[in-house]
Amino acid sequence: MSIQVKLPRALRTSKAKISLAAAALLLLLFWAALPSPLFRDPLSLVLTDVKGELLGARIAADGQWRFPYNGKVNEKFAASLISFEDKRFYRHPGFDPLALARALRQNLRQQRIVSGGSTLSMQVIRLARKGRKRSIQEKLLEVVLAFRLEFSYSKQEILALYASNAPFGGNVVGLDAAAWRYFGKSADNLSWAEAATLAVLPNSPGMIHPGRNRNRLLRKRNELLQLLFRQQAFDQFTLELALEEALPDKPHPLPSLAPHLLDRAFREQNPQDPDYNPAVSTSIQRELQQRLLQLAAHKSQELKANGVHNLAILVLDVRSGQAVAYIGNAPETGREHGEQVDVIAARRSTGSLLKPLLYGLMIQEGQLLPQSLAPDIPTQIDGFRPKNFQETYDGAVPARTALARSLNVPFVHLLKQYGVEKLHTYLRKAGLSTVSRPPSHYGLSLILGGAEGTLWEMTNMYACMARTLLNFGPRGNAYDAGDFRPASYRYSEAETAFRQPDLQKEAPVLRADAIWLTLEAMDELERPSEEGDWESFGSSRRIAWKTGTSYGFRDAWAIGVTPGYAVGVWAGNADGEGRPGLTGIGTAAPLLFDVFSLLPSSGWFQPPYDAMRKVAICGKSGYLALEYCEQDTVWGGLLSANLPPCPYHQLVSLDASGEFRVSTSCHPPEGMQQAAWFVLPPAQEYYYKPRNPDYQSLPPWKAGCESAPDRGDQVMQLIFPANRSKIFIPRELSGEMGKTVFKIAHREPKSTLFWHLDNQYAGTTRFFHEMQFSPAAGFHSLTVVDERGNRLMSQFEVLEADR
Repeated sequence: MSIQVKLPRALRTSKAKISLAAAALLLLLFWAALPSPLFRDPLSLVLTDVKGELLGARIAADGQWRFPYNGKVNEKFAASLISFEDKRFYRHPGFDPLALARALRQNLRQQRIVSGGSTLSMQVIRLARKGRKRSIQEKLLEVVLAFRLEFSYSKQEILALYASNAPFGGNVVGLDAAAWRYFGKSADNLSWAEAATLAVLPNSPGMIHPGRNRNRLLRKRNELLQLLFRQQAFDQFTLELALEEALPDKPHPLPSLAPHLLDRAFREQNPQDPDYNPAVSTSIQRELQQRLLQLAAHKSQELKANGVHNLAILVLDVRSGQAVAYIGNAPETGREHGEQVDVIAARRSTGSLLKPLLYGLMIQEGQLLPQSLAPDIPTQIDGFRPKNFQETYDGAVPARTALARSLNVPFVHLLKQYGVEKLHTYLRKAGLSTVSRPPSHYGLSLILGGAEGTLWEMTNMYACMARTLLNFGPRGNAYDAGDFRPASYRYSEAETAFRQPDLQKEAPVLRADAIWLTLEAMDELERPSEEGDWESFGSSRRIAWKTGTSYGFRDAWAIGVTPGYAVGVWAGNADGEGRPGLTGIGTAAPLLFDVFSLLPSSGWFQPPYDAMRKVAICGKSGYLALEYCEQDTVWGGLLSANLPPCPYHQLVSLDASGEFRVSTSCHPPEGMQQAAWFVLPPAQEYYYKPRNPDYQSLPPWKAGCESAPDRGDQVMQLIFPANRSKIFIPRELSGEMGKTVFKIAHREPKSTLFWHLDNQYAGTTRFFHEMQFSPAAGFHSLTVVDERGNRLMSQFEVLEADR
C-alpha cells in the first residue's frame, strides 16, 4: 500500500516558477559565459597594399608577431589542420565524445596524460583562456564553453579564430605571421608541404619548431602529408614533390617596403581608441613601391658623394587623391644621417613651389595674363632685397616666362601687387596647414620660401589643381568644379566612392581657366640636360612641373603633374645642413622624370574653352590692347576683361623727319606727327634693351625742346638704393667703413650726370652711371642732376655695422 502526499497547489506553482527561474538563470549564465571579444591580446600593426599584400608590420606591444584576425583561412592549411587535429570538426557540436573517450582510455592505460581529446573549438577556448593549468574541471569547462562557442560562430569563423591565435613557436602567433616568418610569403600562397608544416606546429610549439627538433618536425609533417594523400587531397606527384621540400631554416624578416608610412600609420592611430584598427589597408601599389625603392637607393648613392643623405618620393593618383607610392626617405643604410625621418611629413622651406598658385590666382582675378610683363630689375622693398638665382635681370619679362624660369624678382613684384594677406588666405584654403603664422610674419618672402610646407601637402596641392581641371566637363561651370581635398593613403571602397568628382558647393581655390593657363606655363619649363630634347621623342609625355630650392641650398624640390599622377620629390639633409649645388633643377628634377618614366602615360588635359574667353592684348606688353598697340588675340581667363590697359605704350610727338621729339611749347603743331611708342621705365629699359635688340628707345629731344615744360617723361630712375630704403655697408678687415655702389638708369646714357651726397658735390658720370660712396651710419640724401637740368632726389638710411 503506497501513501501519496499531495502538495498544496500554491506550493506546486512556486516550485515550478523556481525551477523555471533556475533554468533561465543557468541558460543566461551559459550564454554569458563566453567572453566578448574572445581575444584581447595586443596586435601587430600590419600595413597592406591596395591588393591586400603585405608592405610591413610592427611587432605587438607584448613582443609577439601577432597579426590581426583574418577571417579567410588558406584551404590547404585548413585541410591539413583538420586532418591532424580534429577529423570530425564539421560534424561535432564543439566537443567530440569519441575523441574524449579515446583520450580518457589512453591516459588511464599510460597512467599519465598523453592525449587531451580537444577539438579545435575547445582549443580556441583554451587559447582564449590563456592556457590555464590542465585539470578535469578545466576540461569540463572547455567542453561547455566550446559548445557555447558553436552557437555564436560558424565553423569557418572558429577555424579562423584558431588560425589567427594559435602559437607557432618562438614569438610567432597566428597563421599569417607564421607564413611570413617561416616561409617569407603570404598564407594565401602556401604549398601543401608548407601548410602541413604549419598545421603540426601548434600541437607542441615549445617542443617542435623549425629551430630545433627538426627530425621530429619533419616526421610529423611527412606523416600528415601521407594522410592527406590517402584522403585524396592531392595526387601522387604532388605528394612526391611535397615530401622533397625542405623545412625552413631560420625566421625570415618581414617585408619592409614602406617603413616610414608604417611609422606614420602607428603615430596617427591610438591603440586605446575604440575604433583602433591594427590592419591598415593602404592605396599603395606594391610593385611600383618596390621599383621606386630601387630608384631611390640608386639616386641616394649618387647624392651621398655631395654629402646629401636624404630624399623622399611621393606619388598621388590625381583622380582619387590617394597615395600609390610613399618613399619617406632613402632606403636605410644606417641611422646616423636621419634616415629614419619621414621627410614626406616634415616641414621644409617651400622655395619657389608657391609661384604657380600666385600666378593662377592673379589670372583668375583678371590681374594678369601669361603674356603680361612683370618688372625684373634689382629691387629693394622695405629692406627686403630679392635676387634671381643667376643674379641677372631682364628688365621686364612675360609672367609665363617668369614662371618657366622661376625668376624671383618678378614674382616679388607680383605678390606686392596681389597682396600677401590674400595669398596667405588661399594657401590655407589649398590645404597648406604649415602656413600657420600671420601674413605679416612672412611678408614678401612668402613667395620665395619664407613659409614651410610638407611634401605631402605640396604635392596634393598640385594634384588638386589637376583634379579640378579634370572635373570640368565640356559644359561645366568653372565656379563649381573645385576639388581641393586632403590626400589619403588609406584605401577603402567607401573612401574611393567619396573621392569621385562630386562637385563642391563653394567656389574652388583655383578655377579651371586659371589652372589650365598655369599648367600650360609649367609645361614650358626647360627640363634637365638629359631631358633637353624631350620634344623630339614620340613617346615623350607632357608634364607640368616646378622646382624649388631653399635658401642656403638646404632643400631641393621638384613636383610634377599629369592627368594621371602628381609626383613630389625632395632631396637634402634631414638635419637642415645645406650643400653646394643642391638645387631643385639639378638634383630633384632628374629624379622626378625618372619616376614619371615608371608610371603609365596619361595624355594631357583638355582645354576648358567653355570657361575661357578670347581677349585682344598688346603684343609687346601682354595687357589689354590700346587702339594704337600691335594687337594679338589670346585665350584668357573668365575675368580677363578686368586686366589693365597697356601701361607701356604712349603717343609721342615727333618732328617732320621723325628723328626727334618735340612738343607744342617748342615746335609748331603743323610740323608735328604722332607715333605710338613702346616705352619701359628707365630702370627696366636699362636691363631690357641689351636682351631685346628690337627695342627702340625714345628719340632724343630736338634742340630747343630739352627743357620744354610739357615734356612730362621720366628721364632717370634710381636702380640702387631705392628711395627711403635702409642699407647695410659692412666694414673692411681694416675696420674702416666699406663702400657701396649707387646706380642710376638714364634714357640717354650719353648724358652727363652730376652727383651730390648730402648737398655736397661727389662727382660726374657719363655712359655708365655708377658711383661708389661710403656714407656714415644715419640718414642721407642723394641728388643727381643731368646736363639738361633734370633732377632726381632720394633719401636712404645706412644702418650701424653691428645691426
